[in-house]
Amino acid sequence: MDYNNQLQADQKQVQSYQIKSEAFDVMIQQRRSANYKPNIWKYDFLQSLRSKYDGEEYKRRTEKLRENVKDMFVEAVKELAKLELIDMIRKLGLEDLFQEETQKALQAVASSENRKNSEEENLYITALRFRLPRLHGYEVSQDMFNAFSDEKGIFSVSKCTEIKALLELFEASYLAFEGENVFDEAKAFSTETLGSLYSTLDTNLAKQVAHALELLTHWRVQWFDVKWHITMYENNKNVHKILLELAKLNFNTVQATLQKDLSEISRWWRNLGLMEHLNFTRDRLAESFLCAVGLAYGPQYSYFRKCLTKITTMILIIDDVYGSLEELEQFTNAVDRWNSSKIQQLPGCMKICFQALYDIINEIAYDIQELNGWNVHALLHLRKAWAGFCEALFLEAKWYNEGYTPSLQKNLSNALISSGVIVISVHSMLSMGSDIVDEMVSVLGKNQDLVYNISVITRLCNDLGTSVAEKERGDVPSSILCYMREVNVSEEKAQEHIKEMITTIWKKINGQCFSAQSPLLQPFVKVTTNVARMVHCLYQFGDGFGNQDRETRRDILSRLIEPFKLD
Repeated sequence: MDYNNQLQADQKQVQSYQIKSEAFDVMIQQRRSANYKPNIWKYDFLQSLRSKYDGEEYKRRTEKLRENVKDMFVEAVKELAKLELIDMIRKLGLEDLFQEETQKALQAVASSENRKNSEEENLYITALRFRLPRLHGYEVSQDMFNAFSDEKGIFSVSKCTEIKALLELFEASYLAFEGENVFDEAKAFSTETLGSLYSTLDTNLAKQVAHALELLTHWRVQWFDVKWHITMYENNKNVHKILLELAKLNFNTVQATLQKDLSEISRWWRNLGLMEHLNFTRDRLAESFLCAVGLAYGPQYSYFRKCLTKITTMILIIDDVYGSLEELEQFTNAVDRWNSSKIQQLPGCMKICFQALYDIINEIAYDIQELNGWNVHALLHLRKAWAGFCEALFLEAKWYNEGYTPSLQKNLSNALISSGVIVISVHSMLSMGSDIVDEMVSVLGKNQDLVYNISVITRLCNDLGTSVAEKERGDVPSSILCYMREVNVSEEKAQEHIKEMITTIWKKINGQCFSAQSPLLQPFVKVTTNVARMVHCLYQFGDGFGNQDRETRRDILSRLIEPFKLD
């Protein structure tokens, strides 16, 4: 099937929906709208997705290749060989298949007694020895880089000449905790040096440098980068063909599960019929599902992905519903009290929106209780999260109505809630399907700093990608505009400040993730941190939700639609 031609044909056949409501028998009044483009991912196309890679023959081939790769761990005796194999396994999306082997290899590296003095080592292996153990929760010190800088902490050009070493130093610098100042210099040095050498590099190295400088690995959704890494490793003669075959087959196998999930959730979305009544909002099911995949791609998380797709679609819809302050206040009160009798005086579109939220969240709460059998009041926690979200949006509506521009700090304090991260975090905590006990209910409170920082990242990335369009629409001032007016600087200076804030906040996130290593916390921490990575992906080139037909379309095709062609 030629997916690009199919999608182009679908776009030409976009319907113009007539606003109607059989459920409420009202005509929806013409209301303020952001004029988003219609959905390009049609129901019939999503239902047509089929994959042969969930068959038994491919499962048997995967298992055979897996045994062969296990032998590679045994054969990797030297420290550098172990580190490079771990790195390849991670970048090729195979880490879940080799968790035990990876941990044993890292433990061997951490306990190595045959290590040379740091003065004799090169930057490449030093950066690998720092980056990979830190990613896996091992304690490593910034002091291991002292051998490559002078007494003033300035990195020596003569000791840092290899491109692959500079790339590793660049990536390692973004794993810094607060207070690890060595990495500020490492980041500046590696960024400047890589940029200056870019034009002299061969094609493959140039691609690697451009990819890293565009968006560093630690801020990327790991699964979304797998295809790119496979393509790059194919040009590396030192990479074993068995490893690449397993990576491609594993990608296709995971994609087969994702296609089933997407097909199923698209049937739910069509049966719900919301877009027939709310066609002024963003119809972004495929993009919402892509976000869910970015948070947890594993086949075991099918229910989580479908649940989170429902949540994301409702976040978008509620964010898109405009009304008078009185109407929005009534809507917010109805959500807070979880009572549909409070919406009787509202316009039809707001009634439909509330009823959909009410039914969806009640159903999810029931499913969570039924699937997990916890003695946890799921609906109570979900209601509280959604009430807070709507209250934060109402406050932004008041700011807009009053023509008020808050300070940056005041804007971000409200963004903790209005970003939707707490809603996503609560749903994630309750629906991951892990071996979670009653005490998990307190996890969100204990890790509120992590959730807060990821909420701020979400708001800042969103504003960097959408501020121009939102300014044209006359929406509530973005963080960029708040800072411009607060300190009287240009938009360019404000954007630079916002980017610096993002880098600083990531240091806090790194430390918070490192301190939360218990098995109980890990699923929650990984998913929540992936929210930050997902927003980097969505808003890297603009509004990934508002504009479907650019990078987001390419991402959906690559990650969800198009498999690798296997020999």
